[in-house]
Amino acid sequence: MRIQPGLLISLGYGKYVRSDDVMAVEAITKGRGPGRRALVWVRGLDAPLVASRSEDAIIEDLTGSAEEAARARLQRGVLQRLVQTVDEIPGGLRRRLRETEGVDLDELAAEAGKVLA
Repeated sequence: MRIQPGLLISLGYGKYVRSDDVMAVEAITKGRGPGRRALVWVRGLDAPLVASRSEDAIIEDLTGSAEEAARARLQRGVLQRLVQTVDEIPGGLRRRLRETEGVDLDELAAEAGKVLA
């Protein structure tokens, strides 16, 4: 595991930092619950930036390869399209598929939504 230099890392809230300028990442555990936000210390700044992403998500972006990041973006896009497509299928057809074929598209869309959250 190593930092990928020169990559822009999203902190959420429209904030991006260079991966090689991140000095530390700490989860914010008070206020909004664990795993939701993080403090990110950046070289050259006196105070940390508040990120709307979890420390795990930021660290994964920092240490993952460019290929892994590209694959994750593609997978995220596929899941978003899947959820959107299922939402457009009439409820009656979804119910018939569930009752006759055992295919629960609502459950599938809910699981995909959890992954995207």
